[in-house]
Amino acid sequence: MYSHLLMMFLAAGTIGALALLVGALLGPKKGHDVKLEAYESGNPIESTARERFPVHFYLVGMLFIIFDIETAFFYPLAVKFNAAPQFLFVQAIIFVLILAVGYVYILRKGVLDWR
Repeated sequence: MYSHLLMMFLAAGTIGALALLVGALLGPKKGHDVKLEAYESGNPIESTARERFPVHFYLVGMLFIIFDIETAFFYPLAVKFNAAPQFLFVQAIIFVLILAVGYVYILRKGVLDWR
């Protein structure tokens, strides 16, 4: 009865174990090679991972995510636009105005001013 579920777990475990084994056998053996160092956009690391970032960095990131996700709310509106065009157009205008108020607020607060 549960044999299919057992076979799936066995296959997943086998694939995972094989991936680790092949990586250990074929992967690099030395950990101090210059070619193995992490880099960001081709630039070598200048500090440790414990470096503190300014709050501004996180604010810009969060605002990007918020405004990016908000645009996804236009998709259902576009799909059902023929059902009630006047009502949905008014709803879209209200939505854009609310977003514009938030955008003007963050502009006035200076969140997007790059320092």
